[in-house]
Amino acid sequence: MWKLARLVAASNFRRARPFSTAIPLPCIVHKRGADILHDPWFNKDTGFPLTERDRLGLRGLLPPRVISFQQQYARFMESYRSLERNTMGQPEGVVSLAKWRILNRLHDRNETLYYRVLIDNIKDFAPVIYTPTVGLVCQNYSGLFRRPRGMYFSAKDKGEMMSMIYNWPAHQVDMIVITDGSRILGLGDLGVQGIGIPIGKLDMYVAAAGINPQRVLPIMLDVGTNNKKLLEDPLYLGLRQPRLEGAEYLAIVDEFMEAVHTRWPKAIVQFEDFQAKWAFETLERYRGRFCMFNDDVQGTAGVALAGLLGTVRAQGRPLSDFSNQKIVVVGAGSAGLGVLKMAVQAVSRMSGNNETSAKKQFFVLDKDGLITKARKNLDPAAAPFAKELADVEGLREGSSLIEVVKTLKPHVLLGLSGVGGIFNEEVLKAMRGSDSPRPAIFAMSNPTMNAECTAADAFKHAGDNIVFASGSPFENVDLGNGRVGHVNQANNMYLFPGYGLLFTDVSAMRMLEILEVYNF
Repeated sequence: MWKLARLVAASNFRRARPFSTAIPLPCIVHKRGADILHDPWFNKDTGFPLTERDRLGLRGLLPPRVISFQQQYARFMESYRSLERNTMGQPEGVVSLAKWRILNRLHDRNETLYYRVLIDNIKDFAPVIYTPTVGLVCQNYSGLFRRPRGMYFSAKDKGEMMSMIYNWPAHQVDMIVITDGSRILGLGDLGVQGIGIPIGKLDMYVAAAGINPQRVLPIMLDVGTNNKKLLEDPLYLGLRQPRLEGAEYLAIVDEFMEAVHTRWPKAIVQFEDFQAKWAFETLERYRGRFCMFNDDVQGTAGVALAGLLGTVRAQGRPLSDFSNQKIVVVGAGSAGLGVLKMAVQAVSRMSGNNETSAKKQFFVLDKDGLITKARKNLDPAAAPFAKELADVEGLREGSSLIEVVKTLKPHVLLGLSGVGGIFNEEVLKAMRGSDSPRPAIFAMSNPTMNAECTAADAFKHAGDNIVFASGSPFENVDLGNGRVGHVNQANNMYLFPGYGLLFTDVSAMRMLEILEVYNF
């Protein structure tokens, strides 16, 4: 399904990258002694040769033996494997946090070794530094906090952001990931603790996309939280006030964007895990003025569309058949509506029809069921995808998911609801009646506990011939008799804005041309 991604990135992270034997270029260091050992950019632990120890005032501050970079690498990996062995049988959450801690300690101490470890072991460590573990980290971040990483802008900093941005020590920044913590994965409002998402995302960009780690910046925009539990937590590190709304909120974001653009006018600013109303508002507000990108609206949509088109090919149909697929989307947040918008554009381009006609094959549900124009207080963002009652014969406003699946017999059931297990046994069994000989089930919500279903349940109840994709990683499913149910991970971490191909910033026409050329 990901042929183009593999083609572009194969030379970067699928091939093992051996240690370089070349003599490194000199680096000017304006620090000496203990200050160097406390700076993860320059610290080499026991790897400093004696000549450097003399020049930098380190002699006597380290054990006498010099341990090479390769030896340090091997020692860390042995410690990590030992942790895995010693935690076997313990609860998954405990093990995941233990793995995150050992990596985080290395990150705090020696960034060169940290990123070398990530690059060489990206398959093993991606679930630790990003989904699904990052959700658990964010939930417990105030208790896990040991060392600040990134920058924090808050509502209390109004009027000061232009000067604050110059507090960041790096002279050049290429990539910024920012969150306001209002909708972290499927976990809701986590306030300042959402900083774990930008940190984890940028680690992925460094390890898998080759971005210079000294040119990335994770940012938390703290405008308060409506999470009562956090406001009452004595360890909570964020503002203890309700979230700003309306013009007050936008004034804070406006000031931040102007400050960033003033210092780093070419930096990409990626908005991550903003609640739906602000995700769409900020995207439309800034996309014409700044180099910015919304991962939930555009990133998820790009990955989902690639998966949907790949599904058509997996069904043995020509790509043009995508315009005939009936697709049910469960979840009307920023991600779900972003997928719908991009998929409608693709269908319109392929069929030559206008977007109004293209929307006929798409059906969207939220917590209140099927969205139709008969709904009172219809969300303006969802209104373009609301169905006329005349177009959904046998259904009504608010029809349940099981009613929709049984009536429509969709080719694709795509979940971005954040509700774990909503694709239950009854719903999955109903997909056996799909009009497609090989229906697709996408359980894209994160983290794992919020996935609409597990891979095992999907293959068990919906049938062996389904196409399955998920936002969080699942193991392939043993179907017996040597057969395997393959799990595709449809997570927007596979998009690296500004580095490589960014599907979501090109027109639907150009996207389809790319997909067709590469047999995607």
